[in-house]
Amino acid sequence: MNDNNSEKKESGFVYMLRLYRYLKPYKWTFGLGLLFLLISTSASLMFPKLLGEMVDMGNKGKLSTEISRTAILLLAILSTQAVFSYLRTRIFVWVTEKTLASIRQHLYNHLIRLPMSFFSEKRVGELNSRISSDISLLHDSITGTLADLIYQVLVVTGGITLMMFTSYQLTLFMLVIVPPMALIAFFSGRAIRRYSKKAQSFVAESNTIVEETLQGIQNVKAFTNEAFETGRYRQKTDEVAKTGIKGGKYQAAFSFIIFGFFLSMGAVIWRGATLIGTGKMEAGQLFSFVIYSGFIAGNIAGMAGVYSRMQKTIGAAENLLLLLDEPTEEISENINLLPEDTIRGKITFENTGFSYPSRKEMTVLKDVSFTVEPGQEIALVGPSGAGKSTIASLLLRLYDPTSGRILLDGRNSRSFPLTSLRSQMAIVMQDVFLFGGTIRENIAYGKPGATEEEITDAAHRANAWNFIQNFPQKLDTVVGERGIQLSGGQRQRIAIARAVLRNPCILILDEATSSLDSESERLVQEALEKLMEGRTSVVIAHRLATVRKADKIIVLNEGRIVEQGTHEELLKNGNGLYKSLTELQFTT
Repeated sequence: MNDNNSEKKESGFVYMLRLYRYLKPYKWTFGLGLLFLLISTSASLMFPKLLGEMVDMGNKGKLSTEISRTAILLLAILSTQAVFSYLRTRIFVWVTEKTLASIRQHLYNHLIRLPMSFFSEKRVGELNSRISSDISLLHDSITGTLADLIYQVLVVTGGITLMMFTSYQLTLFMLVIVPPMALIAFFSGRAIRRYSKKAQSFVAESNTIVEETLQGIQNVKAFTNEAFETGRYRQKTDEVAKTGIKGGKYQAAFSFIIFGFFLSMGAVIWRGATLIGTGKMEAGQLFSFVIYSGFIAGNIAGMAGVYSRMQKTIGAAENLLLLLDEPTEEISENINLLPEDTIRGKITFENTGFSYPSRKEMTVLKDVSFTVEPGQEIALVGPSGAGKSTIASLLLRLYDPTSGRILLDGRNSRSFPLTSLRSQMAIVMQDVFLFGGTIRENIAYGKPGATEEEITDAAHRANAWNFIQNFPQKLDTVVGERGIQLSGGQRQRIAIARAVLRNPCILILDEATSSLDSESERLVQEALEKLMEGRTSVVIAHRLATVRKADKIIVLNEGRIVEQGTHEELLKNGNGLYKSLTELQFTT
């Protein structure tokens, strides 16, 4: 375990370098920015030298025209530095924004292609934090930190080189203090990185609490748990603060680096003054030397800050790249259904077993076998937790069986391209999820790019057109987050219209009529019956009255099929679970 942790720490810069692959499309623009950075840095390094020459000219009684000529040259160099510094900043900002947009797009594109097994083990708030806060940490680092580091290295190396030509004695004297400061910066930076990663983790957890609380605000208020949720959030944010405070003592250590630089400057001036007194140095040279020393001291201190920022960036990069390393499903951009991948509707489960990845010790399905012919309606009934919804998930290949196999038209479902397979299925669930846009957008989600006529026809067939017409905005009515502006029955019929538009070969109905009043249930049931005509339908239901007409009813209990047959056949089994469930429902 420790070996793995040390390996991760050692590979932090490798993670950072991997992020720079997103710069590749803009490498020439970025290269131009680096060239402008080199020019502006070179111009900056000429500034102290020319100032020193002007001082020496004044001491030696040179003509004012010579001094003025040097001043004009100095002005030209400063103007060059300003122009190229402006241009390289504009270029780096442009490259940064383009690169971050690419990272966001790639991360989101990767995220929605991850399998359900991944999402079953992650919380939405944590993933949202990866896209928001971690990428925000990269904003100033993708180009800014690298540019600052290059600039500081150039200034330090160029300044030291020029100082050596001026006085190697003073230069060596000044450099005595640099190694210990570099060590302090290095170890403080490592500690900051460790605490920064901890703080990011706590921030992600606190964001999750906020997101879940606001999504379930009705439950929070109904159970008067405002104080409980406030306490949970306070605990996490206190942990963020404590972690930040612990990391702060290492950030504070950089104050000693600044102290060392000022001490060095005083010592350099003292030593330079003695050299002037002995005639070994001109006053202008000392003047240039002091300015170079200030440049170098400031940039070495800045390098410590850059190193600190880089540690935070590496922490964010590790989190993002670990997410990007998760294997995705093979989803195609476009649905190009080939003739050999067309499903006619026959479904066969052969000795199928399944356990969820997050609960491998619990077997949800055990040796399940049944066949559904094309166009048949099959009903799955049984107590809660019997495995009914799991069968629907396996059909959609949200998960793959852990044993046995599932055949579609006699062909293993795993051999179908995932996009082709799912494009020929549709599901209507009890807890309908609607996006926060318009009714039109939610219906068209079943077939992006559908025409107005297709959307209207789907709404008619789903018994939704009447209530849609009653809204002032009709199809352009905004449904609100998760469809909160609509009633349960209206949301169900929008979901049915979405399924109608998809025109699936296999239809899955998961408790589609439960939790509705009688009138809404009647309208929804009528719409479902229209939708099921001519399609293979798998109906999961607790209300057994809705599945009496099914061609076959499969009764599940504790992950096994305990009975199967028609409604009449199952009622004849006096000791059967189906008959017990029926009597229980119709006598209560």
